[in-house]
Amino acid sequence: MLLTACATTGPAPYAAETPDADPPDLACALRGNCVSSLGSGGLAALQYAGTPSRAMELLQATVATFTEASVVRTQPLAMRVIFTTPAGFRDQVDFLIDPQAQRIDFRSRSLFGLFDWGKNRSRMLEFKNRFEQKARL
Repeated sequence: MLLTACATTGPAPYAAETPDADPPDLACALRGNCVSSLGSGGLAALQYAGTPSRAMELLQATVATFTEASVVRTQPLAMRVIFTTPAGFRDQVDFLIDPQAQRIDFRSRSLFGLFDWGKNRSRMLEFKNRFEQKARL
């Protein structure tokens, strides 16, 4: 009963979207289960130097360092990744490359429940650390 009360309904699963769908809105609808580089969440966008294709290479290389991550969609300027926790909870991370600003904005949100107990924030801080290590190579 408690878990049912915490469940949220959201957009259709990513697989139902078409490959040419518009990039996702990176705003957080629920602050308790979502973090974003946009807004007042306190997380900065990822910075990169070079071309958007270089940014995508860095994203892909960084995602590959997380065994719990599965890329479910890539476009030239966007990527969607699903992270599955050991308990089976799924979190969706959307990345959007801004070539003019040479930054990558992101949103990480739980696909179940109203609270994530800080998991999305801690994951994105770790992601940023690994991304910056890859960018220095």
